[in-house]
Amino acid sequence: MSSTTPNTPAALLRASPLPLLEARILLTHVLDWRPTQLITRSDEALSDEFVERYQALEARRVAGEPVAQLVGAREFFGLDFEVTPHVLIPRPETELLVETALTALENLSRPRVLDLGTGTGAIAVAIASMRPDAQVWALDRSAEALAIATRNAARLLDAKRPGGALALTQSDWYDSLDATLRFDLIVSNPPYIASGDPHLDEGDLRFEPRGALTDEADGLSAIRAIIAGAPTRLAADSVLWIEHGYDQAEAVRALLTAQGFAQVRSERDLAGIERISGGRLDT
Repeated sequence: MSSTTPNTPAALLRASPLPLLEARILLTHVLDWRPTQLITRSDEALSDEFVERYQALEARRVAGEPVAQLVGAREFFGLDFEVTPHVLIPRPETELLVETALTALENLSRPRVLDLGTGTGAIAVAIASMRPDAQVWALDRSAEALAIATRNAARLLDAKRPGGALALTQSDWYDSLDATLRFDLIVSNPPYIASGDPHLDEGDLRFEPRGALTDEADGLSAIRAIIAGAPTRLAADSVLWIEHGYDQAEAVRALLTAQGFAQVRSERDLAGIERISGGRLDT
């Protein structure tokens, strides 16, 4: 290593072209340190191996790879989820879906919950962690995603939770689900970006599984399938909530109303965007 190459945490962070937060996340990952140790040990000389490993990740981030994929994890609803290129990276705005789901379950004992297109399992695991009595099913058509969701559930949930282990099933929406099951709540964060949307070729989305992002159509085909199939899968007086795009709330509300849902409404995320829509099935 050249004498001019930074070899302390403080020097590496000063020299980094990345935003400070991202640089700190990558460096704590490489060093296996707590964030506070970057302060208390900021002038500690690092070995060439650690510097090279950090700079390799730094270069990959500069090239666009998501931080979550580089460190293999992303925090969601206070839980640390394993992330790989096979799954959508959990995002803060999706926590609104979990919060709304938990509110819908408040007065129910041992509710049955179905998460469609579970990916990392973030939504299902977050609900199950907050409602240990809930029986939770999580479906995804991707075997790779289900393997990750299975590991996340095993690591993050109490093996003795009253609701039991998550029921993880490979399925294209409802297709492989036991037809006799009825749920008190269905939630989903399906692919809702329209084919040809320029965002698919920008930022982190370039590195995430395309099938988890777009339906390769108008962005509403997966949402239509979920809403159309929900009435025969929901118990009486049960609810459905779906995450969707920033400009899709009106269309999703119309689909819910047409399918017989009542009390249809949308909820806004912290950015003020109508991020999720849902309704109640009375019969």
